Amino acid sequence: MRTVYRYIDDLSVSGIPIYGTTGVGYQLHENFELPPLNLTEQELDALLLGVRMVSSWTGDELSNSANTLAKKIEAVLPNQLRDDYSDVVFAPDINHRKKDRKNWQALHQAIKNLKMVEIDYRALDGCYSSRLLYPLGLVYWGGKWTLAAWCTERRGYRNFRIDRILEMSISTQQFEPTKKINLQAYLNEVNKDESY
Repeated sequence: MRTVYRYIDDLSVSGIPIYGTTGVGYQLHENFELPPLNLTEQELDALLLGVRMVSSWTGDELSNSANTLAKKIEAVLPNQLRDDYSDVVFAPDINHRKKDRKNWQALHQAIKNLKMVEIDYRALDGCYSSRLLYPLGLVYWGGKWTLAAWCTERRGYRNFRIDRILEMSISTQQFEPTKKINLQAYLNEVNKDESY
């Protein structure tokens, strides 16, 4: 109860016209509206480019969320900025790569749920391999998405380009990150050896 009262006080102090009425509870003043986003044109470019990149270059679930976010941003822009805005920054769409989008989505879920992944993979040199992986993160290297993973066969960190995954299945088996096997340890390894 004290937490609720504290939040109400914080809102009031910050200028939100909220008041309490006996028998009714707390209410906002009926004419209150949140102020429009005060973005510069460059900030809007940056924000919309980021939203478009997520929409174009990830899986369907995150892409749909990015599209609804773009609509919410547009809805709260001041009229003048919305009317005068000249969109000059674009993120090419990769919707034609449906398999990559599907794999990205499945890997994203596997990472969040700590599920092991089995892949059939074709490396750049043409060699094929099958791997059982602990998926740790999805990394965009300015042109290609890669899966950062712990390879159980090689007992080490490996990167796998998503567009080179031939077949993939998400295991029902979970893995537990350890001090040695986790995304931060992978990133430390990459930073230590730039040729990784």
